[in-house]
Amino acid sequence: MINFFKMSGSGNDFILIDNRRRQVEEHIGEMDVVAFVQAVCTPKISLGADGLILIQESTKADFSWRFFNADGSEVEMCGNGGRCAARFAYLQGIAPERMSFETRAGIIDAEVREDIVKLRLTDPGDLRPDETIAIDGRDYRVSSINTGVPHVVHYVEDLEAFDVFHTGRKIRWHEHWQPRGTNANFVKPVDNHRIRVRTYERGVEDETLACGTGSVASALITAWKGQAASPVDVEVKSGEILRIHFEKTAAGFRRVYLEGKTAVVCAGRLWPEAYARS
Repeated sequence: MINFFKMSGSGNDFILIDNRRRQVEEHIGEMDVVAFVQAVCTPKISLGADGLILIQESTKADFSWRFFNADGSEVEMCGNGGRCAARFAYLQGIAPERMSFETRAGIIDAEVREDIVKLRLTDPGDLRPDETIAIDGRDYRVSSINTGVPHVVHYVEDLEAFDVFHTGRKIRWHEHWQPRGTNANFVKPVDNHRIRVRTYERGVEDETLACGTGSVASALITAWKGQAASPVDVEVKSGEILRIHFEKTAAGFRRVYLEGKTAVVCAGRLWPEAYARS
């Protein structure tokens, strides 16, 4: 059986596995890791999660990770997943309260204070403000930035009534961001230090209750437009608050931090029935 933690980062839920001794590969045999991720992340049939994180050895940091979306796609970075990974590593004695870990986006620094985790992300790039795209015959004004993974930001007046699933899917697959695709965030500014955000996540292929890198992207784009200043509190779909700290420069942003709560939901062992399909 495979030991796991189930954790939530402000509404994003993840399965975390200490794979430093390659217990996953040992147990799943000839089954590939992508199929394993797809199986155990399936809700109702298996454990269910927005993503799965494998904690692995690193020669450059306290540990490294492999992050998979629920569809099995492996991506560079996930903000809320990173916060959960940091707390998991601390609880399991893998890393101290102040740590660094290796991702495909670069080295991430983290600090764990009980259930609060603060990440320093790699500096964002590819800032593209105020572009116009067409969706279903209608023009949408959008901005984009890469905060470890690509994100598009669009402002709406009525966030609750907005069709996040339909428009988010259209943006996610829009030709402008192919072949990799993008995540889509829909934003309503509240005041100079607070915004509300709903996110359609690539790889989950649906709206999620929170997105860390999406919250960062939304805060930074709003600051670039002069409508917010650090720190920015981001209210996500789950109702929780993520706090984004940053320094604005003439060319973009640096020293970007993502801070918020994490929760350990349960710990246990995955039976082969959780991932083996007849």
